[in-house]
Amino acid sequence: MTIAADIERRLQAELAPSLLTIRDDSADHAGHAGAREGGHFHVTVVSPRFTGLQRLARHRLVYHCLSDLMQRGIHALAIDAKAPGES
Repeated sequence: MTIAADIERRLQAELAPSLLTIRDDSADHAGHAGAREGGHFHVTVVSPRFTGLQRLARHRLVYHCLSDLMQRGIHALAIDAKAPGES
């Protein structure tokens, strides 16, 4: 299973998103010192679980879902987390 597929599986299971996109930007960072430690990803997720949560709490929830991957597969993660109806 690829890291992107693992990210998708975990976020689907934990957040039940109405929208989830995962972009692997690792190729854009080839040669970067940290690239050896894992990939660079951008996640856009819309989930009812984010309703009423501030941005930091939303990001913490995503990081919680991916905690061990942050140690062994993800070097950088950009997160766009929204509740349904937010633009």
